Amino acid sequence: MKKSIPILLAVLLCLCTQTFAQNRADELMKQAQENLAKKEYIKARYLFLQAYNAFATQENYAQAVKCGVNASALYHRENYYKEAFELLRNAELLVRTGEQKLKKDFPDLRFRINKERLQMYISLRNPTRAKEQLNRLEETAKAAQNDSLSNDFLYTQASYYYTFGMNSQGDTAFKKLIEQYKQQKNYAKADECYQNLINIALRANDTELMARTYDKYITWTDSVKALTAQKELNALKKKYNESLTIIQEKDDSLSSKQHIITGLCVLAAILAAALVAGAIILLRFILLTRKQKKAIGIANEHNELKTEFIQNISAQMEPTLDTLDPKLPGVQALRTFSAHIQELSELENSLSEPYEMQEENISAFCENVMNKIRGKVQENVSLIVNAPKLNIKINPEHLERILLHLLENAAEYTPAGGKIGLDFKKRGAHTHQFIISDTGCGIAEEQRENIFKPFTEVKDLTQGDGLGLPICALIAAKMDGSLALDNSYAKGTRFVLELHT
Repeated sequence: MKKSIPILLAVLLCLCTQTFAQNRADELMKQAQENLAKKEYIKARYLFLQAYNAFATQENYAQAVKCGVNASALYHRENYYKEAFELLRNAELLVRTGEQKLKKDFPDLRFRINKERLQMYISLRNPTRAKEQLNRLEETAKAAQNDSLSNDFLYTQASYYYTFGMNSQGDTAFKKLIEQYKQQKNYAKADECYQNLINIALRANDTELMARTYDKYITWTDSVKALTAQKELNALKKKYNESLTIIQEKDDSLSSKQHIITGLCVLAAILAAALVAGAIILLRFILLTRKQKKAIGIANEHNELKTEFIQNISAQMEPTLDTLDPKLPGVQALRTFSAHIQELSELENSLSEPYEMQEENISAFCENVMNKIRGKVQENVSLIVNAPKLNIKINPEHLERILLHLLENAAEYTPAGGKIGLDFKKRGAHTHQFIISDTGCGIAEEQRENIFKPFTEVKDLTQGDGLGLPICALIAAKMDGSLALDNSYAKGTRFVLELHT
């Protein structure tokens, strides 16, 4: 009896510890979700990571994967792709360990992990790697033989195709998804899919896809309303027939028959009123849809006219500028402005045409670019290049254009005795960063939001037209990259050019 007491106490202590750990993990996940709802993303990410580790320790694989994927999505949101991919690899290893230990498959957990990887490759505009993940999702969904995963895969597949401009394949996947929801009579999900597809078209500025989706959506809505109305009518007819049968069976009671007939008349009146109200609502919906289609058409027409005007503005200004003294600062500024407008328009129209790439030694390349601004800096300004002797594929002409513009700006605003740096960092197998920093006066907070947007303010053109950074951002996009201002840098100005090769 005395020997059994310590054993019982140890078992009780173990159970209490497990209960506390479980409660702690649940509390961390709850706090993370609350911070995510408040848009406090950094805090939410930290809490999701803590919850992931806690659930992983408890071998609660479903909750661990849920928290791990949420944390990865928040890394991905802030462009920390390396950390996001690493976390997903750990989650996948955890699932594999659980499958081996429990001797059962977790296709739903693998599906969730691979779906997040797919979203990141789509954001990175890497169709090849994204297609690999899509194939893995398809294999997982087939192996699971689960309607929910099958529907999720079809929607993800359609989104992938539409994102990369493969509209015919997207239509095929989307049609198959709608048919599945129709067979399952899940009309709400089908309606949600149409609205999501319209949002995809809006973000991609694909007017053709938007118009086709609106037409299909209207047809679908009308058919669903017709099916619902027919179903309700059949139900009412069934009730009506049942009522008539009751009347026949209780023909011996005239008063009962009168009450039933009165009730049927009221029911018929309600049905008629409902049908009239439904017809009015349907008519208003059709009229509103037509107005929206008309508004979209007008907006597209105005956008085309704006683009055509911008393309022709340089040619329209040239004859007038030729009559003026080319030595005047104002004339020179107008000529530069005209050239920038033309270049900006050409870049916008050719974003889908990538530049040719070639291998370059990045150290020599960065040193060469930095040397070109040595005569433009203030006295005693230190020029620092930090780049390894590494060969990567770049477009040297256009990459130099971006870096030179940023370095010349840094030279202009960095006072004597300051520092200007050009750093190269490898962020992944196919991701590289060029970081340009200075110790100048920095960019005013109210101006940061619009520095990459053209024509956001009226300026004296002799002091610059403000189109340099928008042009650089478009060139970066054509090189499958992005140009961003580091708002966390407080010692001056820091730009980050990220390229994917």
